[in-house]
Order: sequence, then structure tokens, then C-alpha cells
Amino acid sequence: MSTTTAVAPLTTQDADVLVTAARRAAEATGVTVSVTVLDAGGHLLAFRRDDRAVLISGETSTRKAYTALQLNAPTADLVDAVQPGGPFHTLPTALDRPLLFIAGGVPVHRDGRLIGAIGVGGGAPEQDHSCATTAVEALA
Repeated sequence: MSTTTAVAPLTTQDADVLVTAARRAAEATGVTVSVTVLDAGGHLLAFRRDDRAVLISGETSTRKAYTALQLNAPTADLVDAVQPGGPFHTLPTALDRPLLFIAGGVPVHRDGRLIGAIGVGGGAPEQDHSCATTAVEALA
């Protein structure tokens, strides 16, 4: 007989914490961003676009979150993998939704299991990554 430990899923309250922390981190650095939070199934739990953020930042944040979720890795760690000859060079065309290998997508784990992802878009890649990482740390 096998026993399994249930892992609490990412909730809308968790998503609110992630969005709030990411937006505060962005405001502290003077950038305007869009933030997307997905659950483990890739369903949208939360989205917030600052009124001053460029419109495309919403799609960018969503694709960053989706990429981090699908590959269970921060998108900042995957940039080299998509270079010609890299292991993911042709992967974006193999999936239904294009992936985005620019820093700013971070998976969210609970008890060592993947429960969702956050994507931040609108600043420089390093700023987006910092905001997303700060948000995940705030959830812990």
C-alpha cells in the first residue's frame, strides 16, 4: 500500500500575493509591468497590467509564465538552450503555444512540487526576472 502526500494547489489568494509582490518590486525599480500567474494546469489565475505598461507586455508575461511552467525552470536559465545547436532550439514550434525564452518567467513550487508559474513582462529582462523571483520568495 502506497501513501501519497497531497500538495496544496496554487490558489487565487496565492496568486494575489504573487501579483502584489511582483508589482511592488517593479515599482521599487521604477518599471511598469504586466504580471501573469498560472496554475499547474496552465490556467490563468491572475493577471495585472499596469496602465502605463506597453500592451504587448501582457502577452509577454503570459508566455513567460507558460514557458516556466512547461519546462519547470526559470526562463532566465533557458536562454542558452534555444541558441542554434541548443537542446531546445526547435522546441517552440513543437508545442501548441509558442514559448518565450526571455528572463521573467519563474515556476512556483510547494513541497518540492510544481504548482504553477509567474511571468513578468514590461521591464528589461533582468528587472522582470528580479520581480518574478521576489514574488515567488514572498509566497514562501
